[in-house]
Amino acid sequence: MDLIQLIYASRPFGFDNATLNAILIEARLSNPRHEITGALICRADIYLQLLEGPDTAVEATFARIARDDRHLEVKVFYRMPAAKRLFPEWAMRDDPPRSWMWTKREVTDGALLRASPNDILKIFERLMAETD
Repeated sequence: MDLIQLIYASRPFGFDNATLNAILIEARLSNPRHEITGALICRADIYLQLLEGPDTAVEATFARIARDDRHLEVKVFYRMPAAKRLFPEWAMRDDPPRSWMWTKREVTDGALLRASPNDILKIFERLMAETD
């Protein structure tokens, strides 16, 4: 199996707890069937998600997300083969952004656009370390 990691960001459309819960329920039901794991960092101004799993399954899942009207301005920041999963036990971990991540003002001012793909991957590596 060719394992990949894909990280994308989007701007939520109509963000509220009910929308977030619906996204998480869908992911937690669908992802195990497709051998996908990952994490979703979310708040009213940003979704930042890491998907990991078989190449074709991750790409198909991302294509569905990109068409989903709950996401605006969807952009891939990282797509690489992976030797192992960061979140092997999580069909979809959800987490609010931490204080060490960007503020809402920094996101508005383009923090994502200035971050390297490796900087963005490190956000998920740090989140994964907190689950241990």
